[in-house]
Amino acid sequence: MLRSLYVHIPFCKKKCKYCDFNSYDYQSEKIAPYMETLYTELDTACRKMKNGTLGSFNASENQMFDTIYIGGGTPSFIDSKYIEKLIAMLHERHMISDDAEITIEVNPCTVTEEKIQAYQRAGINRISIGLQTTNDTILHTIGRAHTFLEFEEAYGIIRKAGFCNVNVDLMFGLPGQTLKDLKESLNYLIGIQPEHISCYSLILHHDIFQNLPPEEVERQMYYDTKEALKNQGFEHYEISNFAKKGYESRHNLVYWNQGEYIGIGAGASSYVNHMRYTNEQGIESYIAKVRRGESIQHVQEVQNMEDKVREYMILKLRLISGVDFQEAREIFHFDVKKKFEKEIEKLVRMGLLHENNADTVMLTEKGLDFANVVWREFI
Repeated sequence: MLRSLYVHIPFCKKKCKYCDFNSYDYQSEKIAPYMETLYTELDTACRKMKNGTLGSFNASENQMFDTIYIGGGTPSFIDSKYIEKLIAMLHERHMISDDAEITIEVNPCTVTEEKIQAYQRAGINRISIGLQTTNDTILHTIGRAHTFLEFEEAYGIIRKAGFCNVNVDLMFGLPGQTLKDLKESLNYLIGIQPEHISCYSLILHHDIFQNLPPEEVERQMYYDTKEALKNQGFEHYEISNFAKKGYESRHNLVYWNQGEYIGIGAGASSYVNHMRYTNEQGIESYIAKVRRGESIQHVQEVQNMEDKVREYMILKLRLISGVDFQEAREIFHFDVKKKFEKEIEKLVRMGLLHENNADTVMLTEKGLDFANVVWREFI
């Protein structure tokens, strides 16, 4: 069922050097017309959901969004009045369930008490904030707009306001980063105890960054991260994500469980009725097309059953719990394990997959390191 909404705010104070998302800095004059256009697109999507012409939505069931994720870009860069209006629109149209998870991404250098209080008034109940590293030199090297001190101040504001569901982003494999640097960042995070930590080793372009850690050091960073967070009670529930019990990202789990979602805004992606499409990417062209009533959707993929079941295997093998073949049979109405019997046997022999029982298969510790090798078997 269609129950998740992603809202894209493409504006930033400063675009990070490694970022390949649809985001822009020095575009403040476009914020107001962009947001008005986004409201128009959102209103159209809500009406389609209400009359049953979008996705598998059944108007008679009066379904609402269970998860909403406001990402970017840097949503906290723009005036909070725009975010308040966005959430208010959804409430007015009765599109938010009572226990919805509503997340907004923030950059430390754009956080103020006024903005955080406004988010809370609007009904946002989850904050995702980027730390990346506690090392200011590395933050500067990768083009982050904030300092470690600004993160500390922003985190304090968020906690003081009463937010009790906070994700912090951490990166490793960064230029000039050592195991000692990572340990300091991990010790700091363990000290402040966020409910969720996302840990990423982004592919950084060698023509932009120098002095990247050797592969074996980067791998050790991943091991150290897993061990440190596990010892502090964080559950490693997805390759790059760790959470205190009950604080897994419900929105991201929709993606990994192949659920339907719609994306609003320039460059936002949607998955509806076995079809993936992406909105017009450029800010100006997005605004112009919406105003003229033209389609902004570019179809990326129309899935058949073969596509869907292969993607199911890849997405499920991102989760530490792996693939439950009984669940797969209920979804696809055939024996998915038998279909991929040869691939599974090969990966088990390679030590990349583990059969927990007759109906479950998951990545091994080695498989976590070579997940791309596993996923390629199902492409």
